[in-house]
Amino acid sequence: MAGYTFYLESRNAGGPRLGLLVTRKHAARAVERNRIKRCLREAFRLEQERLGPLDVLVRPPYGVKPSAETIRRVRAIMASLNAA
Repeated sequence: MAGYTFYLESRNAGGPRLGLLVTRKHAARAVERNRIKRCLREAFRLEQERLGPLDVLVRPPYGVKPSAETIRRVRAIMASLNAA
């Protein structure tokens, strides 16, 4: 969905955990990579109560731009993870 790759692993107990895979291919400048990671963390923070005991590793598509739209897209994807 939208070029994002999610790797999921269920656990027996505990809260959800987030892993991020953002490399130089996503953005050459560290500042941009950090902004992408901030957007992903914010989307996770807003959805984490609904996820349960789940490990989530997120790899965004190459060329993604950090924005409010990015947060909305990732939140929608994480909400669908809960339904699955």
